[in-house]
Amino acid sequence: MFGLVVRFTLADEQSAAGFDALVGETLPKIRESEPGTLIYAVHHVEGKPLERIFYELYRDRDAFQAHEEQPHVKRFLEERGAFLASTEVDFLDVADQKGVSG
Repeated sequence: MFGLVVRFTLADEQSAAGFDALVGETLPKIRESEPGTLIYAVHHVEGKPLERIFYELYRDRDAFQAHEEQPHVKRFLEERGAFLASTEVDFLDVADQKGVSG
């Protein structure tokens, strides 16, 4: 398995609304068309209204690459910058897990 955690810091409240709308358009397409995407969880951070954390878990690196090549993901990646103050990405090597079989 292959995973990553992304922390997005949004520019302001208006940007947060726009970003959340973009996520709302993208996530159903990930659910519907990406069998190799095992988990794609979007979190609001308690007490930090301008932060979002994504936790993503893929069957393998090939599934991640397939995710990155989807038209809905390319659109998300192109449009998200208009809403962001910063982005941090940590790629994860899954050492052990419970609850997800790939």
